[in-house]
Amino acid sequence: MITLLKQIIKRLLPVTVQRAIQDYRDIFRRLDAHERRLRNLTATLLTPRYPTLAMPPQFKDVINAHGFKCFSQNNEDGILLYAFSKIGATNRQFVEFGIQDGRQCNTANLSLNFGWRGLLMDAGVEGIESARRFYADMIGAAAQEIRFRQCFVTAENINTVLSESGTAGEIDLLSIDIDGNDYWVWKAITAISPRVVVIEYNASLGAEKSVTIPYNAGFMPDETGLYRGASLQALTKLAHEKGYVLIGCEANGVNAFFVRRDIAQGKFAEISVTDAYFPHARLIMRGLSAEHQYELVKSLPFESV
Repeated sequence: MITLLKQIIKRLLPVTVQRAIQDYRDIFRRLDAHERRLRNLTATLLTPRYPTLAMPPQFKDVINAHGFKCFSQNNEDGILLYAFSKIGATNRQFVEFGIQDGRQCNTANLSLNFGWRGLLMDAGVEGIESARRFYADMIGAAAQEIRFRQCFVTAENINTVLSESGTAGEIDLLSIDIDGNDYWVWKAITAISPRVVVIEYNASLGAEKSVTIPYNAGFMPDETGLYRGASLQALTKLAHEKGYVLIGCEANGVNAFFVRRDIAQGKFAEISVTDAYFPHARLIMRGLSAEHQYELVKSLPFESV
């Protein structure tokens, strides 16, 4: 009996330790998140009261002057609130794909703090299940109004997925971050007409080149993470074709913001790619210049658009 008990403990111990480590990681991650939100809340409350102490924004930084992050990767939360404060909201519906576990994405602040509802998608099974639990913990029964879909998004399936998920017509926000076929998937979307589109651009490709990776439904990023997506110039050209104007980019060189032309009129002036572009801040801080980033991928296949 004792021998059997020892064998059971030996088998269970690694699992228990592993779970304990994961629990500690989750606790520290939540503490970091709470600290970040408290810091941003302080900034949000104080900055309007003491405007003379804040650095005046440059032209390309107008939207970033309002940026802060609560649940977003960078300062997208504040930029989106600013954008919708200018153009207003309609049905408060969103679609976002590439959410991972939903804890750090562009629509979380809107759904968790402002009651927005919509569709969240990711290719990872574990990520989607974790997102379901997270939103249920955060907003309880209201999480039932948020639809979760585990799906590897492609240009071929995106409209079907949207329709099957009950999403059609005009919505307030579309956010795209799939580190690959972003350009091609946005180009393919016809089932919805977002008023605002947030999409990740590849800052490693610079401000002048109008290129994207060739379409490959099963594309996965390379080891460097630099060969992916499309340049800001390419996305802006596509935006014009679809009836959108560029209002700026987040200052860390990750996301670009587009507003539908009919809605932007009188509220936002279109900004040129040159004025809007920011290099990828984290890569620059690691000592990898924008020029060096492009050198690492320039021999790989790209498609001019």
